[in-house]
Amino acid sequence: MSGPPDDAPLAVIVVNYQSYDELRDCLTSLRAAGDHHRVIVVDHASEAAAADALTTAFPEVLFLPVAANEGFAAGVNRGARAAAGSPFILLLNPDCVVQPATCDTLLAWMRAHPGVGAAGPRIHNADGTLQPTARKFPDFTTGIAGRSSWLTRVLPKNPLSRHNLLGREDADEALDVDWVSGACLIARRDAFESIGGMDEGFFLYWEDADFCRRLHHAGWRIVYLPAATITHVGGRSSRHSKHASLEAFHRSAFRLYWKHASSPARLLAPLVFGALRVRLMVMKQIVRRRASTAHRTV
Repeated sequence: MSGPPDDAPLAVIVVNYQSYDELRDCLTSLRAAGDHHRVIVVDHASEAAAADALTTAFPEVLFLPVAANEGFAAGVNRGARAAAGSPFILLLNPDCVVQPATCDTLLAWMRAHPGVGAAGPRIHNADGTLQPTARKFPDFTTGIAGRSSWLTRVLPKNPLSRHNLLGREDADEALDVDWVSGACLIARRDAFESIGGMDEGFFLYWEDADFCRRLHHAGWRIVYLPAATITHVGGRSSRHSKHASLEAFHRSAFRLYWKHASSPARLLAPLVFGALRVRLMVMKQIVRRRASTAHRTV
């Protein structure tokens, strides 16, 4: 049996968790990008009134309300099943705004490069600065020189951060990378299905790194494509429970390590687990301190 035609519509999958204001902006930008794409919103912990308002405002969008929050990976897989017939799927966070040509640029590039399993665009923060989302697979340097680390914020051009964070301001051409952010990621359906989609054992965070790593193992390329751009506000779903989000981040980080580490590397599991717990406690303390400071200034 032959698969869907290559010129079938792109399916855009948005997994939403109580971010309706941002979702409205996201859907508005997708509408401006054209009516030839299929847009599917998987609405976790769906609020009837807010969801109904958006359904009325965007009748072209398929809304899939889900009573519970099943996690990002599960939401992506649900959306992909609903998008049967689309040879390409674009994962997009609800707090992202696409440029008019973003979807078509990504789609055309994927059609022209059949060996690529997934690709991601250049992503900007709300203030216009670059959000480095094309990366090397995590290693022992990622904890101190990752995207949100102190070292990267203070000395962004240090060698360790440049090792971890590819596709900085000086990248203008398509670049093969280890993984790209799931905030905006286009995947070939054949590649997506060949590895079983997203691993639903990741509730939140690091599922995109795992997804790309499995694509690499299956022989697919991952590409950063700066010709396509989006704006990503970031952190809107996690704002509802910052401590729970921090827990999920570090739990998923350990799952990623354990899943892909070699047998010798797994011998370091107690050390890795302990380091992640210490980092978690430090991050929680920072969140408490910021909350306390904000409360005093009100």
